[in-house]
Amino acid sequence: MVAKVALGLAALGAASAQAQGAAPDPHGWLEDVGGDRPLSWVRAHNDVTERELGGAAHEALRARLQTILDAKDRIPYAGKHGDYLYNFWRDAHHVRGIWRRTTLAEYRKEAPAWETVIDLDQLARDEHENWVWAGVSCLEPRGTRCLVSLSRGGGDARVVREFDLEERAFVAGGFALPEAKSSIGWIDRDTLFVATDFGAGSMTSSGYPRIVKEWKRGEPLANARTVFEAQATDLSASAWKDATPGFEREFVSRQIDFYTGELFLRDGGKLAKIDKPLDANAYAVRDQLLVELRSDWAVDGRSWPQGSLLAIDFAGFLRGERNFESLFTPGPTTSLDGVTVTRNALLLTVLDKVKNRVVELRRDGKAWQRREVAAPSIGTLAVSALDDIESDQYFLTVTDFLHPSTLYLGQVGVDARERLKAMPAYFDASPYKVEQFEARSKDGTMVPYFVVMARKARLDGKNPTVLYAYGGFEVSLKPSYSGMIGNAWLDQGGVYVLANIRGGGEFGPRWHQAALKGNRQKAYDDFIAVAQDLIKRKVTSPRHLGIMGGSNGGLLVGAALTQRPDLFNAVVCQVPLLDMRRYHQLLAGASWMGEYGDPDDPKQWEFIGKYSPYHNVFKDKHYPRVLFTTSTRDDRVHPGHARKMAALMQDQGHDVLYWENTEGGHAGAANNAQTARMWALTYTFLLKQLK
Repeated sequence: MVAKVALGLAALGAASAQAQGAAPDPHGWLEDVGGDRPLSWVRAHNDVTERELGGAAHEALRARLQTILDAKDRIPYAGKHGDYLYNFWRDAHHVRGIWRRTTLAEYRKEAPAWETVIDLDQLARDEHENWVWAGVSCLEPRGTRCLVSLSRGGGDARVVREFDLEERAFVAGGFALPEAKSSIGWIDRDTLFVATDFGAGSMTSSGYPRIVKEWKRGEPLANARTVFEAQATDLSASAWKDATPGFEREFVSRQIDFYTGELFLRDGGKLAKIDKPLDANAYAVRDQLLVELRSDWAVDGRSWPQGSLLAIDFAGFLRGERNFESLFTPGPTTSLDGVTVTRNALLLTVLDKVKNRVVELRRDGKAWQRREVAAPSIGTLAVSALDDIESDQYFLTVTDFLHPSTLYLGQVGVDARERLKAMPAYFDASPYKVEQFEARSKDGTMVPYFVVMARKARLDGKNPTVLYAYGGFEVSLKPSYSGMIGNAWLDQGGVYVLANIRGGGEFGPRWHQAALKGNRQKAYDDFIAVAQDLIKRKVTSPRHLGIMGGSNGGLLVGAALTQRPDLFNAVVCQVPLLDMRRYHQLLAGASWMGEYGDPDDPKQWEFIGKYSPYHNVFKDKHYPRVLFTTSTRDDRVHPGHARKMAALMQDQGHDVLYWENTEGGHAGAANNAQTARMWALTYTFLLKQLK
């Protein structure tokens, strides 16, 4: 019955499209994000999905998930500015959230006393706006002014307003930008770098600013002085100031595409290009210039492998010296996962077989001193500095699949650390185990993956299993604790699998580049190989195996759906890319051509077209049931991808469900209640299909 209703809805949509005048794509009308007809289509499909997946069990799960999201004993992760630690917090009483602060002494307590700085719920009521918190940037060091970003409904575009920390109020007549995908940063109390929508011709084809200006307090934005202009075909341009006392420097960035760019030092109003490989990331840390390599680099008679972290004296580099030192060199199973800067040290987070360890580097005179930090060897370690200008203290978060995340306060030079906060145990982990396996991909590459399952689970092929992966943009997927997965899936008898396929960054740039552009199929081959390995080990079977992914991961599961529908019985496709013929013409899509290629180039469309899900789903094939979810307010990945794919599959007679949140941006939800609802629908669908 549900399938017949859905088919009827799709037919109505097709009729509407014909009435408007048919386009080459019969479902192209669904790209009109806020149009009356598309939104009517969305509401009708939402009703169908909510009627089927709703009910008492769904409501109980939704309430349980929201309790987890709203829990007051969650870890209040904070960042330091001046004498305070600042935290943004949502719960049942603060639906949109509050920005608040406390001292480190208070933060150490079990129940710190917090001072509210901005109440976003009150602000939204006062201004009759659907405000969603989008971040804050404060004047360093110890400045009392901040730039607060607010989004309408959760999109990437946001308004920016100047805020006074002493008065705890927005500055009347202060710096303010209208809604746009802006980049803005402090130069001093009365001067900003600003890259925003200055009018016609000021944005790139990707929808980001291409012009950077210097904006003085009190002058109209139109009078701001141009600092730099990128090309219209570039990704974006931005600028910032390093405010470290004694090492103040201004930088301008030209981001050519997602992986290549130029960096300039601005001195006396003039720009000097930093001589680095286009695909390398470079930044200053006091008297040093650090360079992270995405490709091999031969310089000064030496060759440095991709994935290396190099350092050199900044002043010497400007004089022409190129005597780099290696601070990190990757190995077959190791990669650099992150660099954290404190007052006197660098903390390198290293991935070793998809598990983290931390290395501390300090410069003693002219030599770097290295030591391994004695930290827990399980799962994932996340490091953040309290204050990179004034302090050598840092936060260390320790997490894995079965142990609640714990936050410690560490100090450079010592291994002893103070346990500050711990997430409560949202489920009993004792019945479960975690194992790491490898699957052999089509070309022989061994692909690691994690399996979380009950210790007593039988290897009989009957375990409901969800396989999750991402496989793009050098993003590494690591073990982490999730009360929602524990409650909604593991405790319902499910098996959770996290795959570290190519396209990600788990083994550095080489792992990512192995699945770029014309090699994209390798990511899908890896994913399929993990699914086959799970079936071979009898962890599950096609009847009980589901797949889930979002954004680029939504493209991944869309490709797997169309290429190997026989392997799965459920697909959850979230905020996805699916129409790869038009992706570069929709919202921020042009910025991802460095990842996927240019579909307007016939040679590149030849390989893109082979996996584009929207172009490879057919009426005469049998597909597993799909739940598409997206957000009307997603201004990064166009909701038209999911809308059109659902409509096409329904026209072809396939059984799919569709649900679109009317706000939430690319995250799919704008508050805890929406997040709980989205995931309750998702897991209800998976349980129904796979048990």
